[in-house]
Amino acid sequence: MNFHILTLFPDMVMQGLSTSIIGRAKDRGLLSIEAVNIRDYTLERHKKVDDYPYGGGAGMLMQAQPVYDAWKSVVDRIGYKPRTVYLTPQGPTFTQPMAKDLAQEKDLILLCGHYEGVDERVLEEIVTDYVSIGDYVLTGGELPAMVMVDAISRMVPGVLTNDESGSTESFEGNLLEYPQYSRPEEWMGKKVPSILLSGDHKKVDEWRREQAILRTIERRPDLLKKAELTKKEQIRYQEYLL
Repeated sequence: MNFHILTLFPDMVMQGLSTSIIGRAKDRGLLSIEAVNIRDYTLERHKKVDDYPYGGGAGMLMQAQPVYDAWKSVVDRIGYKPRTVYLTPQGPTFTQPMAKDLAQEKDLILLCGHYEGVDERVLEEIVTDYVSIGDYVLTGGELPAMVMVDAISRMVPGVLTNDESGSTESFEGNLLEYPQYSRPEEWMGKKVPSILLSGDHKKVDEWRREQAILRTIERRPDLLKKAELTKKEQIRYQEYLL
């Protein structure tokens, strides 16, 4: 999968996406990540990419021309118009199903805004998806873009070495992940649940499923109404589904 990140801070983006799982996936050729510097496409001799908004108001606005030309450089190079995501608090909140959906794309352009935003005209021209990573405001779209690249990349076949890792984590089936334990069997007086030491894989799976549901009820009850529960589970946890 190929990520094309339109940004004013390419070093920030590339440094953050060159280590750990994502860095190794890049080295193995499973992912391609490039940061396209929007400043390289401004026609202004001082490399300015912003100006005052018409109608007044605080702050500066990213201009349409450099953003469009940066986007067009990617489109011309790959030969088609891919989905283009604008990172903005005005978009729907990024979710695991959204990450799965976007992971099906061959190319994905992520537009990182800055200052007070981007000229609406270029957004109308190039953006296919508006996405937020939460109900708060950041100084730019670089961190949200990095979050999205990380989450989406995990859904790309081969990126995770353990095939089960991407299908048993939090939010799979709208349930949080069950609690996990490692050695030693006892630490600071706390013991590993005996069921996990039993060797009975069926019972372990049942325990993990129950714990995932209980943890979701405790920490994210809002997810339970959308969770993929069996009829037996729906009856058992009916009071939390109302």
